[in-house]
Amino acid sequence: MLIIKEKSMTKKILVLSASFRKGGNSDILCDQFIKGAKEAGHDVEKVFINDRKINYCRGCGICNKTHQCILKDDMAEILDKMVKADIIVMATPVYFYSMNGQMKTLIDRSVPRYTEISNKDFYFIVAAADESHSNMEKTLEGFRGFTEDCLEGAVEKGIIYGTGAWNIGDIANSPVMQEAYEMGKNA
Repeated sequence: MLIIKEKSMTKKILVLSASFRKGGNSDILCDQFIKGAKEAGHDVEKVFINDRKINYCRGCGICNKTHQCILKDDMAEILDKMVKADIIVMATPVYFYSMNGQMKTLIDRSVPRYTEISNKDFYFIVAAADESHSNMEKTLEGFRGFTEDCLEGAVEKGIIYGTGAWNIGDIANSPVMQEAYEMGKNA
């Protein structure tokens, strides 16, 4: 009897970290997810959005015809990475019960190629001072509005709730660190 071992498929994972602070709480959780994903043999790239130049969408509509934005910044490169990824992790600190401006701007600027961001698995990482998961639901509604309502074949695979994290590094001693690692490992 011949036994064939199924080789695990290496996935291309793109982590979009919208923290203003490198080493901030949502960014730390990204790193834990990445650690697990790399140990599982996946190809992982993290884009620290705050290091990139991403201008606001002007709503001109030209990209609806050309599939290219008239703004010349780093967004075209990020969109290319999003299109090529198998899995996209979107991470944001929660500001006044919503995603921060960098993440919203990135989502708004996906218009030229959003129809190409199809059949992707998504993970969401949210970090806030609040202790309640329910107070993060508005942030997740924003992510779901983008992924579920706008992207073909998007599948929400997991959420990492970094609660009780006000000051930089507060999340480092939280049990959610292990959860982020395991989620990455099982991506």
